[in-house]
Amino acid sequence: MFQVRIHGRGGQGVVSAAEMLSVAAFEDGKHSQAVPSFGSERMGAPVVAYVRIDDKDIELREPVLEPDLLIVQDPTLFSAIDVFAGLKEDGFLIVNTSRTMKELGLDEQAMKLPADRIMTVPATELALRYLGRPTPNTVLLGALTAINDNVNLASVFKAIDHKFPGKVGELNKAAAQAAHDTVKSKG
Repeated sequence: MFQVRIHGRGGQGVVSAAEMLSVAAFEDGKHSQAVPSFGSERMGAPVVAYVRIDDKDIELREPVLEPDLLIVQDPTLFSAIDVFAGLKEDGFLIVNTSRTMKELGLDEQAMKLPADRIMTVPATELALRYLGRPTPNTVLLGALTAINDNVNLASVFKAIDHKFPGKVGELNKAAAQAAHDTVKSKG
């Protein structure tokens, strides 16, 4: 089973990202589940959501305590909570930032992971460019498809179309594609 934990703040589309990732996995013929977790439900408050992907039925319903992949939509959370808690030694990390892990003060934690499994993506900047809004969720899903093969970009596009039909969906797909291409060019 491949387990994902998505950290962000209210208003960044954390729950929507989890839902779309789950739908994308389903589009790829896998079993999937998205589980939101809310604290104080207000704009800007920390939010976390979980996704599980497997080739067989998923019976677990609890939070993901040992993720294979962390998506961090707001890097200020690193100073607020232990985002790295439980991340597997061979896990993946995608952070919404244009800064390096060293500039974020996270080079020591990041050095524990394989270098090819750590990715920084300027997702908010891409979202502003393509969507006119600072919502990095679909952008980061596009980045995920470039470093991990549990879902593919075409399936993410289908999930985006399902969540955001029409013009909004097209803009989100363009942003996801841009992130995918950005990550691939780094690799």
